[in-house]
Amino acid sequence: MTPSRPQFTPEQQAEVRRLQGLYPDPQGALLPVLHLAQDVFGYISEEVEEYVAGLFGLAPAHVHEVVTFYTMYFREPKGRHIVSVCHNLSCHLAGAPGILDHLRRRLGIEPGGTTDDGRVTLLAVECLCACEMAPMLQVDDRYEGNLTPETVDRLIDQLQ
Repeated sequence: MTPSRPQFTPEQQAEVRRLQGLYPDPQGALLPVLHLAQDVFGYISEEVEEYVAGLFGLAPAHVHEVVTFYTMYFREPKGRHIVSVCHNLSCHLAGAPGILDHLRRRLGIEPGGTTDDGRVTLLAVECLCACEMAPMLQVDDRYEGNLTPETVDRLIDQLQ
């Protein structure tokens, strides 16, 4: 749960300063600092947006625009595992809609949702750049391709 008043530890604040020092304009570190904030607080709430904006001397609206533009930032608590199904053209033609429907039924959630036990967040995403493996998905940081409902079931079972 995100605290109402987020605060980095002194070590995390030092990491923010280190990241800002890597760029001619410290604002260049906004994306990696948002990743750090998401790792620390679990997701990017409005309070976290305001906190990060203060670290950069930016308007909270500017940080909000960045967070809502990129799909890698979560605005709500996410599951322990992220399952992202590619639904771009190659995957769509190779059967991604059926894979996504299978996952909806198996997990009991719609894309963008998280299972009641907090184990899995399901996403439908644009191209994951592995068209040769269509249909494919990403489980956390791992690509899995040439999917069938059976291979998807095995992948989900491994997330227990």
